[in-house]
Amino acid sequence: MTNQNAEQKSQDLINCYLCLHKHFHYISITMTQIFKFKLIAMMMTSLPFLSAAQDKEIPDFSSKDRKEVPLEYTWKIEDIYSSLDGWKKDKDAYDALIEKIDATAKGWTTSPQKMLALFDLQIELSKKGTLLYSYISHQKNTDMGNAALQSMMGEIQSKFVKVGTKFSFMSPDILALGSAKVAEYLKAEPKLQVYKFKLDNILRKEQHILPDEQQKIVSLTGLFGESFDDASMMLNNLEIPPAEITLKNGEKVVLNTSNYVKLRSVKEREDRKLVVKAFMENQKKFEKTHAILLNSEIKKHLFNSQVYKYPDCLSAKLHDNDISPDVYNNLIKLTKENLAPLHRFLNLKKKLLKLDKLHTYDLFASAVPSIEKKFLYDDAKKIITESLLILGKDYTEGLNKAFSQRWIDIYPNRGKESGAYSGGVYGVHPYIKMNYNGKYDALSTLTHELGHAMHTYFSDKNQNFINTRYPTFLAEIASTFNENMLVQYMLKNEKDDLFKLYLLDNYLEQIRATLYHQTFFAEFELAMHKKVEEGQTLTAEWLNENYLNTMKTYYGHDKQVCEVSDYSQCGWSLIPHFYYNFYVFQYSTGIIASLALCDRVLNGGQKEKEQYMGMLKAGGSDFPITILQKAGVDMTKQDPYLAAFKQFDALVGEMEKVYQKLQKEGKL
Repeated sequence: MTNQNAEQKSQDLINCYLCLHKHFHYISITMTQIFKFKLIAMMMTSLPFLSAAQDKEIPDFSSKDRKEVPLEYTWKIEDIYSSLDGWKKDKDAYDALIEKIDATAKGWTTSPQKMLALFDLQIELSKKGTLLYSYISHQKNTDMGNAALQSMMGEIQSKFVKVGTKFSFMSPDILALGSAKVAEYLKAEPKLQVYKFKLDNILRKEQHILPDEQQKIVSLTGLFGESFDDASMMLNNLEIPPAEITLKNGEKVVLNTSNYVKLRSVKEREDRKLVVKAFMENQKKFEKTHAILLNSEIKKHLFNSQVYKYPDCLSAKLHDNDISPDVYNNLIKLTKENLAPLHRFLNLKKKLLKLDKLHTYDLFASAVPSIEKKFLYDDAKKIITESLLILGKDYTEGLNKAFSQRWIDIYPNRGKESGAYSGGVYGVHPYIKMNYNGKYDALSTLTHELGHAMHTYFSDKNQNFINTRYPTFLAEIASTFNENMLVQYMLKNEKDDLFKLYLLDNYLEQIRATLYHQTFFAEFELAMHKKVEEGQTLTAEWLNENYLNTMKTYYGHDKQVCEVSDYSQCGWSLIPHFYYNFYVFQYSTGIIASLALCDRVLNGGQKEKEQYMGMLKAGGSDFPITILQKAGVDMTKQDPYLAAFKQFDALVGEMEKVYQKLQKEGKL
């Protein structure tokens, strides 16, 4: 995700100003494991097509220009605009709408009809902005070297900033109007009901919204708001001189960020240790600069929480989505009370790697020999569809539309952005960018992105534009639900025990990296904020000590489960998410909710399936905790958390059985 940071920032800017329905999900090479989760059991037929796939070639257009890729392998961008002329015409219409803002805003709270007119204008701008941005963005991401597209992207983004500034008065004006008058307007003008959730949410934040003039001043801090994040990213990716090392075979390598990710998982253990140790010790040379940047970022969070009159930074961040800080704190508490399944998995990993002692640098190594198994794209479509049949006709029809109506850009081409994402376009359909290579990870990524796409598809079908965009807290649930279904489908039908072992190891490793490791990050992030809230400074020494001790707790250092070396202490300086303000915990809660929903769907009846589909259809029409409660999962209770740890432990047990069987057969 690190290499998508600039793109994500621009997307956040647009969504912040316009509430555009455009949820993008990115997977980079460095963060693929963050988004790989799975579980579930269902009866399916065997997979006769898999063996045949091994003898066929996966199309490769990576050295071809975009225009050389056959049309059937590309997404149908003309569903947004049939031509560039259509885009230009709509851009002119967008400019004309901008000119209407000031006149429409005059006296907009003096009557329900005038209020409706301004809301409708804002939504019309947002819808059109979504179309304009998506048409250019999707094309740019498949042709990164196209200067014309880059120029048009910049033009649209500048327009969004202008629009956002013009609408900055709305929340203060609604607060000045008052809840009684708003209720009167809602009763007098039925068409305003579509905006009720938005209005209620603004009124809920009454004590945290500033008067218009004060808000304008605070908004100006956005001019330098990303400076600390930008500086950290620049330091890590460009300005820190990379270490140079010599591997065991005599090869000299430069340890830049890209090479580090690749080399830390090499088979030769001495090289793994050398790579991780050299990289982290080189990183430590710049720890004081990183500490200053991170301390400044947390101070920014504190500034915002105090300006908007919140008791602390965590409350300020969670209040937007009406999430109690208890959810965050309980995640940490319950995870720390249930580290035993993680330690059991790590002990099994130690056996698979044939080690006397497991070190943190061993966590990057594959515990199971690589298995070359290819999945043709047509076969991938069949597998994914069959793994999700339990959700019923509507879901299957949605998948078929995605496959048959060219929602997906399938293969890599020269100049195409790496990784994968799903992006919704309200009134059109979702789009999915893939770089499909036929490996199991690509199959898993495809169903993951289809989970996002189906969430967007059903949300768009069932919600008006203002309520269709679902919050981050819900964003990863539908995608990981699909991956859960895929893994269990594969385990059910796979005959090769070695591949089963690979699937289980891959699955459990990805849950480790999500549920446990992100909760470790969340605990450390909370500690940082509390220290700054107490008026203290985040020094490199404090950050190193706190990060190292927290990591030792999670990975069982004192219980001789996994040795956490001292050179891991500055790992905090590599995590861009610490600049995103209490973001990482949602990876953990997302997988926990996903596991609970999957269990309900597979072990329940029609009611449970309908409740899950109801979550997809709800979009952002309510707060995320409430939407999940209606789906049967209450994240304010202990049950889903404890169930997730229990499922993880059961899967470790299953992996142990497969391991023991293969060992007896002499295959390991």
